[in-house]
Amino acid sequence: MNIKNLLVLKKYALLISIGYTVSLLALSLLTLDFDKIEDLVPSFSDKIFHFGAYALLTLVWFYTLTAHFNFTKIKALRIVTSASIAFGTIIEVLQKELTNTRTFDWYDVTANMGGVVIAASIVLFYKKK
Repeated sequence: MNIKNLLVLKKYALLISIGYTVSLLALSLLTLDFDKIEDLVPSFSDKIFHFGAYALLTLVWFYTLTAHFNFTKIKALRIVTSASIAFGTIIEVLQKELTNTRTFDWYDVTANMGGVVIAASIVLFYKKK
């Protein structure tokens, strides 16, 4: 990635992070026809989605806090991991309380947390060359 692309990414990091978070919230609370979806994908695939979605949530917000707001790596990781885990858990509660077709699922919370922890670990141990 060249400098021009990095500057554009840095400029829009906050907007991208907010947009991704709102999209994740909306997709998590939408009423979906699970009978049709379950015919197309394996039953455990939603856990893979949860894992990937929350890993990406962690990464976009980490980049936003470090590049856009100049947080230190450790401070950004503490904030982002805590907020991402809380966000995922709150969404699970909201699915139970606000929808008729979604329920609270500890496996989803675990998959969310797994994605957050793996993304944070990658960031923590990544060393620039």
